[in-house]
Amino acid sequence: MTHIVPAALPVDFARLGEDVAALDRAGSDRIQWDVMDGQFVPNLTYGADVIAACRPYADCGFEAHVMCERPEELLHTYAQAGCEVVLVHPETLRQPHATLQQLRAQGVRPGLALSPGTPLAAAEPLLDLIEVLLVMTVNPGFGGQSYLASMEPKIAAARTLLDAADHPIELEVDGGIGPDTIARAARAGADVFVSGSALWRYPSFREGIADLRSRAASARGEEVGEQR
Repeated sequence: MTHIVPAALPVDFARLGEDVAALDRAGSDRIQWDVMDGQFVPNLTYGADVIAACRPYADCGFEAHVMCERPEELLHTYAQAGCEVVLVHPETLRQPHATLQQLRAQGVRPGLALSPGTPLAAAEPLLDLIEVLLVMTVNPGFGGQSYLASMEPKIAAARTLLDAADHPIELEVDGGIGPDTIARAARAGADVFVSGSALWRYPSFREGIADLRSRAASARGEEVGEQR
């Protein structure tokens, strides 16, 4: 099933709760929070306290995409903040297996995020511990970047790998996802689509989410159902 996940990064930080509520009402399947530490990636964004403050404004799920060096000590705070999915980059973890096990023990759906330069092989030993695999279609750290079509073979290879897994794992894509690119990522095999700045260019969040969902579902051969 196709899922549309708006990124919170482009919101007006002066009215963060209002924008989160609007994204929820528009039919978001969940909302992604890009947590950046200024070390693993150049930018600095927000932490668990900001996410927790926004949790009452939405009924849809939250996911934290943690782009931080050595994030293990803080990962539990995203679960406490109300994130149902926490995505980590394998190269930032000292003990990836232990970290993913701890996330699951905290009631979180663990996930791995692969930067464009991180090979799919980095995820293979960890498939039994994750429920989401994110293939990034831009380099992490900045919004508004152009979609890297060169990642489509990686998405397709990930689809093959996940289809052979012994439990369901969502295949998510993030980066440059908009009306001109979402069908390509869908045809490559993705089923969860993070959209940031492109969504803000629609007349409304509801229209944008509906259009992106329709384009992705059609490319995947699905019937377009009602929004959440």
